[in-house]
Amino acid sequence: MAALKAHEVARFLNRPDLDEGIFLAYGPDGGLVRETAQRLIRHFGAGDAAADVTIFDGPELAADPSLLVLEARSVSLFGGKRIIRVRNATKALVMPLTELRDDPGGAVIVLEADNLPPRDALRALVEAAKLGRALPCYPDTDETLASLMRDSFNQAGIRIDGDVIPTLRDILGNDREVTRREIEKLSLYAAASKELTREDVLLLCADNGALAIDAILDATGSGQAERLELALNRALSANVNPQQLLAMLNTHFANLRRWRVEVDAGKGARAVLDGQRPKPHFSRIGALEQQLRLWSDAALAVATERLLQAVSDSRRKPALAETVLRRTTLALCMMAATH
Repeated sequence: MAALKAHEVARFLNRPDLDEGIFLAYGPDGGLVRETAQRLIRHFGAGDAAADVTIFDGPELAADPSLLVLEARSVSLFGGKRIIRVRNATKALVMPLTELRDDPGGAVIVLEADNLPPRDALRALVEAAKLGRALPCYPDTDETLASLMRDSFNQAGIRIDGDVIPTLRDILGNDREVTRREIEKLSLYAAASKELTREDVLLLCADNGALAIDAILDATGSGQAERLELALNRALSANVNPQQLLAMLNTHFANLRRWRVEVDAGKGARAVLDGQRPKPHFSRIGALEQQLRLWSDAALAVATERLLQAVSDSRRKPALAETVLRRTTLALCMMAATH
């Protein structure tokens, strides 16, 4: 069997053990599938100025499977390596690939496919072929993402603060293509200074509207009036709906009250927050702990009642929603500041 485990793919790409054959990159991470195919093509075309790369799309070959065999059997015009890349490959290619499986004629056939179950005919054919390698491309884990980021910044000679990687990881998720693009953007940004901070990551990569919303929630709950004003202005200038903000504030204070019950029962604030699913972003933990210290259950009950009334008022009079939002958040902010 020529099936590689996901953790073996990177090592294989550094040193493929075949000079010809069928290579299948497949999996749910489309960005990683494309990156894997590109690395294979670069490897087999490296040092060969006459290398000939032909690109097909799966549906095109499904309509006429013989094109794949004809292309693989053709002699390169300049005598270089013949490389065939097939995007969106499916089991419709099984018949022509069966003809090429044992004798690819020196050609390299790189297939890109979606996630394929073990019994898929295309995957089974490549895994069973002596001159075939199937390369699974699954979403990165926290560990592999961190390693990718760290290695990329090290290669660029960029020093990063300790919270750059966890911040970037939380913002980006685990699509390899998106991650690569954002790393390149950050590396270009830090090309002169050779330094990268969490603030740089938030500035260049984060959803500023989402950041402003978090700032509103935490400034209101922490009694920080100046920060609240700045955050409100940012969110509203980004066309965030005031009614949506009031609803989110209502949810935030309801969560604070629910967490406060656990704190009153003797559980530490950090332990309460660590036990939430999904867990609050690490950058907000300190602010949320402070809010749990500032607000009693009775005060949170008053705040929640006030927010419910504000939500109702904004729905009855949408034209006054921003006024209601500003008045309510400032009142709550003052309540927090007086505790």
